[in-house]
Amino acid sequence: MARGRAPGFESTREEILAAAARLFARQGYPGTSMNEVAEACQVSKPTLYHYVRDKHELLMQICEGHVQALEALVQEVQAQQLEPEAHLRALIGRFVREYGQAQNQHRVLTEDVKFLDTEDRARLLEVERRVVSAFADAVAAVRPELQGQRLHKPLTMLLFGMINWTFTWLRPDGELSYESVAPMVADLFFGGIAAVRAPEALPG
Repeated sequence: MARGRAPGFESTREEILAAAARLFARQGYPGTSMNEVAEACQVSKPTLYHYVRDKHELLMQICEGHVQALEALVQEVQAQQLEPEAHLRALIGRFVREYGQAQNQHRVLTEDVKFLDTEDRARLLEVERRVVSAFADAVAAVRPELQGQRLHKPLTMLLFGMINWTFTWLRPDGELSYESVAPMVADLFFGGIAAVRAPEALPG
């Protein structure tokens, strides 16, 4: 009979993933050894391998956990059945705040995903596509006419440009917090989206 997991297995695994994400974010995936991860977690290397098969799996679990958390946020907001503007504002706010709590994981996803194999990158990309599609639908609900002009997805990518790279300049010890920046991102987007005009003609 297979031996079950010990109590606290998942919480210990999450602690290991968080420690590894901090190291990868600071030193890069190639520059971090499993010995360093074990030391940061204050566990032996054999114990570390009880939770993850190798460094590649460690990277994949960090990235996959992050994108799955983002998709879960989308589903939570959708379940509220808000009006279009409130819905998009809620999505923006939840994502900005989540990035504030998961800066290391987001940096790893952004900078180290290239070290995963093709199949694993494809799995992550599929989740990311669903998240982007949900945002694009939310943008289209605010300005339905832009969907007919095929502009809702480009506008969504511009919005993600604001959200995704916040971690490169917003410092945890700075005057602004992710909590305070979240409504600013929404206000900036909504203040600008009203002025967007579709080109007279788009390429066929």
